[in-house]
Amino acid sequence: VQLQASGGGLVQPGGSLRLSCECSGSFFSNSPANWYRQAPGKLRELVAGMSQYGTTYYADSVKGRFTISRDNAKNTVYLQMNELKPEDTAVYLCNVEYRSLRSTTDYWGQGTQVTVSS
Repeated sequence: VQLQASGGGLVQPGGSLRLSCECSGSFFSNSPANWYRQAPGKLRELVAGMSQYGTTYYADSVKGRFTISRDNAKNTVYLQMNELKPEDTAVYLCNVEYRSLRSTTDYWGQGTQVTVSS
């Protein structure tokens, strides 16, 4: 199973980026999908998540600015990031949780760098 993330880059404060993460596993539509981020010297942080039922979660720091969505036909989860701030600078990682009857397996993308700077 592979997760291929894309869409990161350098953007000015106030700008927007859209991250994408395509999952090769056929279980994607039945799995929660999440976006995390990790800045240098900081712990990995859950930014946004979406269950297989469409329920969403956002960290307080991104509420009202970021939107998570998914296209199960394309096995892809997205993160639309608006009004970006310098403190949003981090490596963003996508995560898909494969849940069987007895266990949960986490699959991770390779990470995509987002840099917010003027």
